[in-house]
Amino acid sequence: MPAGTSDYYQTLGVERTATADEIKKAFRRKARELHPDVNKAADAEDRFKEINEAYDALSDPAKRQQYDTYGSVGGRAPGGGGGYGGGYVDLNDLFGGGGAGGFDMGDLFSAFFGGVSGGGRGVRLEGRDMAMSLTVTLEEAATGAEKEIVLDHLAPCDVCDGTGAAEGSSVATCPDCNGSGQRVQVRRTFIGQMQTVGPCERCSSTGHIVEQPCEECQGSGRVPDRQHVNVNVPAGISDGQQIRLRGMGEAGIRGATPGDLLVAIRIAPHDFIHREGNELHCKANVSISQAALGAELSVCGLLEDNKVHIPSGTQHGDTVRLKGRGMPRMGGGGSRGDLIVHVGVQVPKKLSKRQKELLRELGDELGDAKSAEKSTLEKLKDWLRG
Repeated sequence: MPAGTSDYYQTLGVERTATADEIKKAFRRKARELHPDVNKAADAEDRFKEINEAYDALSDPAKRQQYDTYGSVGGRAPGGGGGYGGGYVDLNDLFGGGGAGGFDMGDLFSAFFGGVSGGGRGVRLEGRDMAMSLTVTLEEAATGAEKEIVLDHLAPCDVCDGTGAAEGSSVATCPDCNGSGQRVQVRRTFIGQMQTVGPCERCSSTGHIVEQPCEECQGSGRVPDRQHVNVNVPAGISDGQQIRLRGMGEAGIRGATPGDLLVAIRIAPHDFIHREGNELHCKANVSISQAALGAELSVCGLLEDNKVHIPSGTQHGDTVRLKGRGMPRMGGGGSRGDLIVHVGVQVPKKLSKRQKELLRELGDELGDAKSAEKSTLEKLKDWLRG
């Protein structure tokens, strides 16, 4: 069983519908197997602490109900570490031994493993951040767009307006912790008194007491909801960048601050344009005569058509840079990167008799040309001569 298991039921190996007796039997079985005095494995102590934490929560009906509702108990998230909790396990019951002189094993665990569960941290009242991905086209990334996504999350309860209290019921400050959500406990151990700060169990570390919980949300102040959310995609955004929508994540417990929604942008591949940063790359094919003599071409860019001058003597693989015709820079006030046109020289596969004659004549004319690197026309001459 790996450390930090995220589910108490899985930790003990029982179903969520298990009875109290089934939970106790499962715990005893695992405790005998994993107790550090019996099991000498390196991780035995950590695993033993995990099953104690799980049993402490699931053996108490009130704590179990809190865990099933909120996913945590008294400020301790499953697998959060920090000790065995206030309801320590009686090892005498497990192993049949007697504690000499009234010695309390729970005090020993508190002294060495942090005392109160969760190391004194309260439950997380704030809503959690959520993450989603949104796919846009390259054109939408260039011009900006408004897109709609469907969000399934925990939203404030409409029945109680997120307070967690039933209609007519009040929400009062917890008298045990005075609204702080934490309590100071002084415990006697074999090395003396120890003071620990832990979660307030009376209010579940919220700092407030709900006299009568809302039936719709079971007192949490939030319910599952599906919402359609508009996302404004800024012009020039890059693949993988995130857009943060504040307050659109998971609702907080009983009106606490909601989390944010993080939308990761994914840009779909374009049919003929490739993006590198703010530069855009495309291809343009020319004939042998156009490469040799030069030409003016119309090249389709991302946002407009572009006139491209192909200089005479252009080689296969040469590039032409068009300034300011690339990707808009995000937040750049309308400035854009460049468009890089990659030129490909196309050699005809089938030639008429007349075309072959003309090319042979051209090859003869170019026969005395010397170059450290063969030009496209020289390569063509070699091809014609076979």
